[in-house]
Amino acid sequence: MAEFCFGPFVLNPLANRLVRDGIEVKMRPQAFAVLRSLAAQPGRFLTHDDLIREAWEGTHVSRHTVNVTVGEVRRLLDDYGSWIVWRPKVGYALRIPQSETLVRLGWHFVNLRSAEGFERAIECFRSAALEAPRDHRPFEGLSSCYLMMASWGTRCGREMFDAFLTAHDHAVQLVGDTPALRCNYAHALHIYQRRLDDALAEFDRALAEQPQMAIGHVRRTLLLVTIGDLDGALDSAGRGRAVDPLQPLTAVAELNVRIWRREFDRAVALGERAVQLHPYFMLTRAYCGMALECAGDREAALEQYHIGGVITQGLAWMRGLEGTCLANMGRVTEARRILNELIARRPDQYVDPYAVARLHMALGNVNDAFAELERAIDDSVPALYALRFDPSADPFRSDPRFVPLLNRYLSPVGATYA
Repeated sequence: MAEFCFGPFVLNPLANRLVRDGIEVKMRPQAFAVLRSLAAQPGRFLTHDDLIREAWEGTHVSRHTVNVTVGEVRRLLDDYGSWIVWRPKVGYALRIPQSETLVRLGWHFVNLRSAEGFERAIECFRSAALEAPRDHRPFEGLSSCYLMMASWGTRCGREMFDAFLTAHDHAVQLVGDTPALRCNYAHALHIYQRRLDDALAEFDRALAEQPQMAIGHVRRTLLLVTIGDLDGALDSAGRGRAVDPLQPLTAVAELNVRIWRREFDRAVALGERAVQLHPYFMLTRAYCGMALECAGDREAALEQYHIGGVITQGLAWMRGLEGTCLANMGRVTEARRILNELIARRPDQYVDPYAVARLHMALGNVNDAFAELERAIDDSVPALYALRFDPSADPFRSDPRFVPLLNRYLSPVGATYA
């Protein structure tokens, strides 16, 4: 029997080991043998005699012993113990509900990181929540999906925050304030509320409980950039990479900090390595392209943006990077074509205004650029987290309108402005 996953558990029959959310569940060997027998044939009912033959390898034990051991397994599975069902005269079975399949399918769609993928993920998580309203995982999936839809630019961040908070609060009510949920909440406080001190406290608390959470270190890196602590951000990125050097986001974290520090040659080297490791991850293409463009190799940057656009099925902010690069290369007609395409999309889909702002600026449309930048701040566009350092924002900096807008962005959402 190969490694078997069900709910938050991973059962490894070769190592006689059961893990829940990365933490080993201590079991007696006999209890593990019963669970292994049930997991080997999920959905199939095993009689007492079947279990004695498979889990006790034929050693004679009473039916009472079998019942007591199955009860022990149920207790160890905690809130998932009900998945082991009993039918008189039929036996025991590990019955994985349809909601489990829906949750796994939802995460598959989330990991596509496309507008269509996110929408299909929401359908899966909502259906799972209806079927299993006491299972926190559909609600955690929903909250994460709402967060990522805004983070990846398929929906407006300002509009997603309330939906995120509703699903997040429901998950917390069911399972408690876990490090993973706290990490999501901290990220939302940072990106969509700009409550920077509160977000940092939440990240530090989550990582103190679960220091091996790579995504926590990556998100904390972004927060430290917004705060203005680039040295701290670099250290945080390094911690994330040390925890999981092959995670795509940890490969990108140091890369973007090097860009903000204007260490472009170092960033190019990191970007090229990230692309080799994760060629189908959009952010490696985007940030590698930014590093190349900042280092002066716009042809190579354009290639990265174009490939990223194909991977993301024309995601608006990736097309915006491509258009801005074209404008900076003097290929104005092509750049204007992309700008017109993005503007034409707006009645039917969300288009990242920061991407449009940079493209307008590259084309010399200064007033339009600032109007879009103001809109981006209103929308809580995630890419603004590095606004004070982003080299692509350099053309805005000489205009007296920039500093007030930057200060407005760095203020908490809901603050009043003089």
